[in-house]
Amino acid sequence: MRKFLIWLTAFAFSLELTACGQTENQQNQPETSPAVSAMESETQQNMPENSVIETENQRIASPDETVAYEEVLEEGMIPIYADALHDGSYEAEMKSSSSMFGIKKCILHVENGSMTAEMFMGRTGYLYVYSGTAEEAVSHEEADYIPYTETEDGIYVFTIPVQALDAEIPCAAYSKKKEKWYDRTLLIRADSLPAEAFAESRFTTAESLGLADGEYTVDVKLEGGSGKASVSSPAKLTVSDGNIFAEIIWSSNKYDYMLVNGEKYNPVTMEEHSVFEIPVLGFDYPMPVSADTTAMSQPYEIEYTLYFDSASVTAS
Repeated sequence: MRKFLIWLTAFAFSLELTACGQTENQQNQPETSPAVSAMESETQQNMPENSVIETENQRIASPDETVAYEEVLEEGMIPIYADALHDGSYEAEMKSSSSMFGIKKCILHVENGSMTAEMFMGRTGYLYVYSGTAEEAVSHEEADYIPYTETEDGIYVFTIPVQALDAEIPCAAYSKKKEKWYDRTLLIRADSLPAEAFAESRFTTAESLGLADGEYTVDVKLEGGSGKASVSSPAKLTVSDGNIFAEIIWSSNKYDYMLVNGEKYNPVTMEEHSVFEIPVLGFDYPMPVSADTTAMSQPYEIEYTLYFDSASVTAS
Protein backbone atom coordinates (compact mmCIF):
# COMPACT_ATOMS: atom_id res chain seq x y z
CA MET A 1 0.00 0.00 0.00
CA ARG A 2 2.79 2.35 0.88
CA LYS A 3 4.45 1.70 -2.49
CA PHE A 4 1.16 2.48 -4.20
CA LEU A 5 0.86 5.84 -2.40
CA ILE A 6 4.43 6.79 -3.33
CA TRP A 7 3.74 5.94 -6.96
CA LEU A 8 0.45 7.95 -6.95
CA THR A 9 2.19 10.99 -5.50
CA ALA A 10 4.94 10.84 -8.14
CA PHE A 11 2.37 10.48 -10.90
CA ALA A 12 0.42 13.52 -9.72
CA PHE A 13 3.62 15.59 -9.52
CA SER A 14 4.47 14.59 -13.08
CA LEU A 15 1.04 15.68 -14.31
CA GLU A 16 1.49 19.07 -12.60
CA LEU A 17 4.86 19.65 -14.27
CA THR A 18 3.41 18.82 -17.67
CA ALA A 19 0.50 21.23 -17.19
CA CYS A 20 2.85 24.02 -16.12
CA GLY A 21 5.01 23.48 -19.18
CA GLN A 22 2.03 23.64 -21.49
CA THR A 23 0.76 26.87 -19.89
CA GLU A 24 4.15 28.53 -20.14
CA ASN A 25 4.49 27.53 -23.82
CA GLN A 26 1.04 28.92 -24.60
CA GLN A 27 1.97 32.25 -23.00
CA ASN A 28 5.17 32.48 -25.05
CA GLN A 29 3.53 31.64 -28.36
CA PRO A 30 2.86 34.60 -30.79
CA GLU A 31 -0.73 35.81 -31.02
CA THR A 32 -0.77 35.54 -34.85
CA SER A 33 -0.83 32.40 -36.86
CA PRO A 34 2.31 31.02 -38.54
CA ALA A 35 0.92 32.09 -41.97
CA VAL A 36 0.41 35.70 -40.81
CA SER A 37 3.86 35.73 -39.22
CA ALA A 38 5.40 34.58 -42.49
CA MET A 39 3.61 37.37 -44.42
CA GLU A 40 4.74 39.98 -41.90
CA SER A 41 8.30 38.75 -42.14
CA GLU A 42 8.22 38.95 -45.94
CA THR A 43 6.73 42.45 -45.85
CA GLN A 44 9.46 43.62 -43.49
CA GLN A 45 12.14 42.18 -45.76
CA ASN A 46 10.68 43.96 -48.84
CA MET A 47 10.13 47.31 -47.10
CA PRO A 48 12.70 50.05 -48.05
CA GLU A 49 15.10 51.01 -45.33
CA ASN A 50 13.94 54.65 -45.50
CA SER A 51 10.24 54.34 -46.26
CA VAL A 52 9.48 57.80 -44.84
CA ILE A 53 11.80 59.51 -47.33
CA GLU A 54 10.42 57.42 -50.18
CA THR A 55 6.87 58.46 -49.25
CA GLU A 56 7.93 62.11 -49.27
CA ASN A 57 9.66 61.71 -52.62
CA GLN A 58 6.46 60.31 -54.08
CA ARG A 59 4.85 63.66 -53.28
CA ILE A 60 7.43 65.54 -55.39
CA ALA A 61 7.00 65.70 -59.17
CA SER A 62 9.86 64.04 -61.04
CA PRO A 63 11.70 65.83 -63.88
CA ASP A 64 9.79 63.89 -66.52
CA GLU A 65 6.52 65.15 -65.01
CA THR A 66 7.39 68.80 -65.53
CA VAL A 67 7.62 71.06 -68.57
CA ALA A 68 10.92 72.50 -69.77
CA TYR A 69 12.60 74.92 -67.35
CA GLU A 70 12.74 78.55 -68.52
CA GLU A 71 15.47 80.79 -67.15
CA VAL A 72 14.15 83.85 -65.30
CA LEU A 73 17.44 85.42 -64.18
CA GLU A 74 19.22 87.48 -66.83
CA GLU A 75 22.91 88.23 -67.03
CA GLY A 76 23.84 91.46 -65.30
CA MET A 77 20.84 91.54 -62.94
CA ILE A 78 21.66 92.86 -59.47
CA PRO A 79 19.28 92.17 -56.56
CA ILE A 80 17.19 95.16 -55.48
CA TYR A 81 16.08 95.06 -51.83
CA ALA A 82 13.18 96.75 -50.08
CA ASP A 83 15.33 99.55 -48.65
CA ALA A 84 15.86 100.81 -52.21
CA LEU A 85 12.11 101.33 -52.67
CA HIS A 86 9.47 103.66 -51.32
CA ASP A 87 6.65 102.07 -49.35
CA GLY A 88 3.64 101.42 -51.54
CA SER A 89 1.93 98.98 -53.87
CA TYR A 90 3.11 98.62 -57.45
CA GLU A 91 2.06 96.49 -60.40
CA ALA A 92 5.12 94.56 -61.49
CA GLU A 93 6.15 91.95 -64.03
CA MET A 94 6.75 88.52 -62.54
CA LYS A 95 8.56 85.82 -64.52
CA SER A 96 8.00 82.10 -63.98
CA SER A 97 10.29 79.20 -64.87
CA SER A 98 7.25 77.13 -65.90
CA SER A 99 4.61 77.85 -68.53
CA MET A 100 2.26 75.76 -66.36
CA PHE A 101 2.61 78.31 -63.54
CA GLY A 102 1.68 81.51 -65.34
CA ILE A 103 1.03 84.74 -63.44
CA LYS A 104 -1.54 87.05 -65.04
CA LYS A 105 -0.76 89.97 -62.77
CA CYS A 106 1.58 90.72 -59.88
CA ILE A 107 1.12 93.42 -57.25
CA LEU A 108 4.24 94.17 -55.19
CA HIS A 109 3.67 95.54 -51.70
CA VAL A 110 6.54 97.34 -49.95
CA GLU A 111 6.18 98.23 -46.28
CA ASN A 112 8.63 98.86 -43.47
CA GLY A 113 11.60 97.24 -45.18
CA SER A 114 9.84 94.08 -46.35
CA MET A 115 8.10 92.99 -49.54
CA THR A 116 5.28 90.66 -50.49
CA ALA A 117 3.82 89.86 -53.89
CA GLU A 118 0.24 89.03 -54.77
CA MET A 119 0.24 86.58 -57.67
CA PHE A 120 -2.95 86.52 -59.75
CA MET A 121 -2.80 83.12 -61.39
CA GLY A 122 -3.73 82.12 -64.91
CA ARG A 123 -4.83 78.66 -63.70
CA THR A 124 -6.81 77.25 -60.79
CA GLY A 125 -5.00 73.94 -60.53
CA TYR A 126 -2.86 74.69 -57.47
CA LEU A 127 -4.06 74.30 -53.90
CA TYR A 128 -1.02 75.68 -52.06
CA VAL A 129 2.34 77.28 -52.64
CA TYR A 130 5.34 77.14 -50.35
CA SER A 131 8.11 79.70 -50.07
CA GLY A 132 10.97 77.32 -50.77
CA THR A 133 11.65 74.09 -52.62
CA ALA A 134 9.37 71.08 -53.06
CA GLU A 135 11.73 69.01 -50.91
CA GLU A 136 11.37 71.55 -48.11
CA ALA A 137 7.59 71.69 -48.56
CA VAL A 138 7.02 67.96 -47.95
CA SER A 139 8.94 68.13 -44.70
CA HIS A 140 6.70 70.89 -43.32
CA GLU A 141 3.18 70.93 -41.92
CA GLU A 142 0.14 72.22 -43.79
CA ALA A 143 0.13 75.26 -41.50
CA ASP A 144 3.34 76.40 -43.21
CA TYR A 145 1.76 76.33 -46.68
CA ILE A 146 0.32 79.41 -48.37
CA PRO A 147 -3.31 78.88 -49.44
CA TYR A 148 -5.03 80.81 -52.21
CA THR A 149 -7.72 83.44 -51.96
CA GLU A 150 -10.27 83.72 -54.73
CA THR A 151 -11.45 86.88 -56.46
CA GLU A 152 -15.07 87.48 -57.44
CA ASP A 153 -14.31 86.36 -60.98
CA GLY A 154 -12.72 83.10 -59.84
CA ILE A 155 -9.02 83.98 -60.09
CA TYR A 156 -6.73 82.33 -57.54
CA VAL A 157 -4.38 84.70 -55.71
CA PHE A 158 -1.32 83.62 -53.69
CA THR A 159 0.64 86.10 -51.55
CA ILE A 160 4.31 85.22 -51.06
CA PRO A 161 7.25 86.92 -49.32
CA VAL A 162 9.83 88.54 -51.58
CA GLN A 163 13.44 89.04 -50.50
CA ALA A 164 14.65 90.97 -53.54
CA LEU A 165 13.76 92.06 -57.06
CA ASP A 166 15.90 90.90 -60.00
CA ALA A 167 16.69 87.76 -57.98
CA GLU A 168 15.42 84.20 -58.12
CA ILE A 169 12.53 83.35 -55.79
CA PRO A 170 12.25 79.60 -55.06
CA CYS A 171 8.64 78.49 -54.87
CA ALA A 172 6.90 75.11 -54.68
CA ALA A 173 3.35 74.66 -55.98
CA TYR A 174 1.00 71.85 -54.96
CA SER A 175 -1.18 70.43 -57.74
CA LYS A 176 -4.74 69.58 -56.72
CA LYS A 177 -5.09 67.01 -59.50
CA LYS A 178 -1.69 65.31 -59.25
CA GLU A 179 -1.37 65.74 -55.47
CA LYS A 180 2.32 66.51 -55.89
CA TRP A 181 4.67 69.41 -55.29
CA TYR A 182 6.30 71.10 -58.29
CA ASP A 183 9.43 73.23 -58.08
CA ARG A 184 9.09 76.70 -59.62
CA THR A 185 11.46 79.66 -59.81
CA LEU A 186 10.01 83.17 -59.92
CA LEU A 187 11.51 86.63 -60.46
CA ILE A 188 10.13 90.16 -60.26
CA ARG A 189 11.72 92.53 -62.75
CA ALA A 190 12.86 95.74 -61.08
CA ASP A 191 12.66 97.62 -64.38
CA SER A 192 8.93 96.92 -64.56
CA LEU A 193 8.28 99.19 -61.56
CA PRO A 194 7.55 102.89 -62.13
CA ALA A 195 10.42 105.29 -61.60
CA GLU A 196 8.72 106.83 -58.55
CA ALA A 197 8.93 103.49 -56.72
CA PHE A 198 12.68 103.87 -56.25
CA ALA A 199 14.28 105.94 -53.50
CA GLU A 200 17.02 106.94 -55.93
CA SER A 201 16.94 107.08 -59.70
CA ARG A 202 18.31 103.88 -61.27
CA PHE A 203 19.12 105.46 -64.61
CA THR A 204 20.11 108.70 -66.28
CA THR A 205 17.22 111.10 -66.73
CA ALA A 206 16.63 113.96 -69.16
CA GLU A 207 16.86 116.36 -66.24
CA SER A 208 20.27 115.02 -65.18
CA LEU A 209 21.50 115.37 -68.76
CA GLY A 210 20.30 118.97 -68.85
CA LEU A 211 18.84 118.62 -72.33
CA ALA A 212 17.19 121.77 -73.60
CA ASP A 213 14.10 121.59 -75.77
CA GLY A 214 15.04 120.62 -79.29
CA GLU A 215 15.95 117.68 -81.51
CA TYR A 216 18.81 115.24 -80.96
CA THR A 217 20.01 111.80 -82.02
CA VAL A 218 20.92 108.88 -79.76
CA ASP A 219 22.34 105.41 -80.23
CA VAL A 220 19.77 102.77 -79.36
CA LYS A 221 20.10 99.01 -78.99
CA LEU A 222 17.23 96.51 -79.14
CA GLU A 223 17.33 93.20 -77.24
CA GLY A 224 14.80 90.43 -76.75
CA GLY A 225 12.46 88.37 -78.88
CA SER A 226 13.95 85.91 -81.32
CA GLY A 227 16.82 88.25 -82.18
CA LYS A 228 15.67 88.66 -85.79
CA ALA A 229 14.11 92.11 -85.37
CA SER A 230 16.12 95.32 -85.14
CA VAL A 231 15.57 99.08 -84.91
CA SER A 232 17.38 101.90 -86.68
CA SER A 233 20.26 103.53 -84.80
CA PRO A 234 20.89 106.36 -84.14
CA ALA A 235 17.30 107.32 -83.39
CA LYS A 236 15.76 110.76 -83.45
CA LEU A 237 15.04 112.37 -80.07
CA THR A 238 12.63 115.22 -79.42
CA VAL A 239 12.78 117.08 -76.10
CA SER A 240 9.86 119.29 -75.08
CA ASP A 241 9.16 120.63 -71.58
CA GLY A 242 11.42 118.01 -70.08
CA ASN A 243 9.69 115.15 -71.89
CA ILE A 244 11.70 113.03 -74.32
CA PHE A 245 10.29 111.04 -77.22
CA ALA A 246 12.25 108.74 -79.51
CA GLU A 247 11.40 107.78 -83.08
CA ILE A 248 11.68 104.00 -83.27
CA ILE A 249 11.95 102.57 -86.79
CA TRP A 250 11.54 98.80 -86.93
CA SER A 251 13.16 96.53 -89.47
CA SER A 252 9.70 95.37 -90.64
CA ASN A 253 6.21 96.80 -91.04
CA LYS A 254 4.53 94.02 -89.05
CA TYR A 255 4.29 95.81 -85.70
CA ASP A 256 0.86 97.38 -85.11
CA TYR A 257 1.35 98.80 -81.60
CA MET A 258 3.88 99.18 -78.77
CA LEU A 259 3.49 99.23 -74.99
CA VAL A 260 5.67 101.47 -72.84
CA ASN A 261 5.12 101.72 -69.07
CA GLY A 262 1.62 100.30 -69.52
CA GLU A 263 0.62 102.82 -72.20
CA LYS A 264 -0.27 101.78 -75.75
CA TYR A 265 1.26 103.62 -78.72
CA ASN A 266 0.07 103.23 -82.31
CA PRO A 267 2.44 103.52 -85.28
CA VAL A 268 2.99 106.78 -87.10
CA THR A 269 3.28 104.76 -90.30
CA MET A 270 3.37 101.12 -91.37
CA GLU A 271 4.34 101.52 -95.01
CA GLU A 272 7.89 100.25 -95.48
CA HIS A 273 8.64 100.07 -91.75
CA SER A 274 6.63 100.28 -88.55
CA VAL A 275 7.53 103.67 -87.06
CA PHE A 276 6.60 104.77 -83.54
CA GLU A 277 7.13 107.80 -81.34
CA ILE A 278 7.49 106.59 -77.77
CA PRO A 279 8.61 108.19 -74.50
CA VAL A 280 12.13 107.60 -73.22
CA LEU A 281 11.83 106.75 -69.55
CA GLY A 282 15.58 106.97 -69.00
CA PHE A 283 19.01 106.42 -70.47
CA ASP A 284 21.75 103.87 -69.82
CA TYR A 285 19.50 100.99 -68.79
CA PRO A 286 17.45 98.34 -70.64
CA MET A 287 14.06 100.07 -70.85
CA PRO A 288 11.32 97.41 -71.10
CA VAL A 289 8.83 97.67 -73.97
CA SER A 290 6.46 95.33 -75.77
CA ALA A 291 5.57 95.25 -79.45
CA ASP A 292 2.69 93.43 -81.11
CA THR A 293 3.60 91.63 -84.33
CA THR A 294 1.21 90.51 -87.04
CA ALA A 295 3.87 88.45 -88.85
CA MET A 296 2.61 85.21 -87.29
CA SER A 297 -0.63 83.31 -87.80
CA GLN A 298 -2.15 85.51 -85.10
CA PRO A 299 -1.03 88.75 -83.39
CA TYR A 300 1.53 88.20 -80.67
CA GLU A 301 3.02 90.57 -78.09
CA ILE A 302 6.79 90.25 -77.76
CA GLU A 303 8.85 91.69 -74.93
CA TYR A 304 11.96 93.71 -75.74
CA THR A 305 14.29 96.21 -74.12
CA LEU A 306 15.64 99.42 -75.63
CA TYR A 307 18.97 100.78 -74.39
CA PHE A 308 19.47 104.51 -75.05
CA ASP A 309 23.13 105.53 -74.65
CA SER A 310 23.31 108.98 -73.00
CA ALA A 311 26.95 109.43 -74.03
CA SER A 312 25.89 109.34 -77.69
CA VAL A 313 23.25 112.10 -77.48
CA THR A 314 24.03 114.70 -80.14
CA ALA A 315 22.15 117.85 -81.10
CA SER A 316 20.71 117.76 -84.60
